[in-house]
Amino acid sequence: MSGRLGAYRARDGSRGAAVRIDLDGPHAGLVVGKRGYGKSYTLGVLAEELARAEGVAPVVADPMGIFSSLADFGTEVVADPAVAADALAPRAWCDLLGLEPAAPEGALVWQAAAARSSVDGMRTFVADADTKADRATRRAADNHLALAESWGVFAPDGLTPSDLIEPAAGTVLDLSGLDSAPANAVLRAVAGGLYDHCVRGRPTRLPWLLVDEAHAFFASEAGKSPTGSATASRNVAASALRTVLTRGRQPGLSFVGATQRPSALPAVAVSQADLLLAHRLTSRADLDALAAARPTYLGSFEERLPADPGEVLLVDDATESVHAVRIRERETAHGGGSPSATGR
Repeated sequence: MSGRLGAYRARDGSRGAAVRIDLDGPHAGLVVGKRGYGKSYTLGVLAEELARAEGVAPVVADPMGIFSSLADFGTEVVADPAVAADALAPRAWCDLLGLEPAAPEGALVWQAAAARSSVDGMRTFVADADTKADRATRRAADNHLALAESWGVFAPDGLTPSDLIEPAAGTVLDLSGLDSAPANAVLRAVAGGLYDHCVRGRPTRLPWLLVDEAHAFFASEAGKSPTGSATASRNVAASALRTVLTRGRQPGLSFVGATQRPSALPAVAVSQADLLLAHRLTSRADLDALAAARPTYLGSFEERLPADPGEVLLVDDATESVHAVRIRERETAHGGGSPSATGR
């Protein structure tokens, strides 16, 4: 089973034979390129092919709100995704809220997450008079949990892996209305849930997790806690995505991330990718990050990158081959174009 990606691009720029991409087996892939050269467009083409293929289920994390047109393929678009609070491990709750697990309020949140399955239940646990923590610690922990509750992304009947896999044409999770922390919480639960679901047994459809703007879910961010103290909270989706990248293929979970900043991804994200679709890049840090992790048969990576939008250098590590490809046109509307002041 394969999907139509585009056509070979000859040296003179003419269109060659069709290029298809394997959809039958699990893969780890990256789509990279500077802004405006088609990385999200390419991710959309892949999502279209997955949406009409049998036996697979695309799950698209859409932080920019540009993939809703996949509904034309029957893909379910979830505008306000929510997950169960206990889909995040206690340590993840500390990371999500910028708390040190060894600090009093961090330890209390950890205990609450281990003891209760909802944010409301966690807050009740924290407020319990029998809790050994002092009043100031309980107040600080509750302030953090109140913030998480205000995001509106935690619900007892939140999305499950089965909810994401069962739609015949897959699911789009519209994260565009969420700030970084709640979007990370949703993706952490989704990525971890899909992985665990595949490990427990072969799912009815093999899931492909497609993540646009993947760098936003790997890079750390500094910020302020609800109590006003400085924090350096890790993006909590990163550890789950790393697990999917390094161990997902064996149980049947594929991953494809699209980014304009490959240098912001951990080295393992590049080295574990058996499929690389590279659009134009000009940042020295990004070029070096890719060149350092790619195999020797690729040769001079920088010199082989395309110059025009819609063109990619396809590196297939399974066959140790490199191809110049022109991506096919989308069959559904692409929402990632930049607006124009003149309307042209």
